[in-house]
Amino acid sequence: MMNFSIGEKVSLQVPMPYLKTIDSVSMIRPPDLVSLDEVGVVIGIRPKDLLEVEFRRGNFLIPAERLKLIVKDNDF
Repeated sequence: MMNFSIGEKVSLQVPMPYLKTIDSVSMIRPPDLVSLDEVGVVIGIRPKDLLEVEFRRGNFLIPAERLKLIVKDNDF
């Protein structure tokens, strides 16, 4: 299990069947709002390994096991 931190850049490892918004009343959104090559930012961490991730077209709850960390080659 990989631990993520707020502010880290991530992308989807696998397609999602649907996306769930992080609003107080969550909405189910179509999965094509986030592509596999899109980079998002972790903006919150919830129990049960759920992460709040900000993508270009919305903020969504994503299970940690479906995300991969984006590591820049030039980080020293």
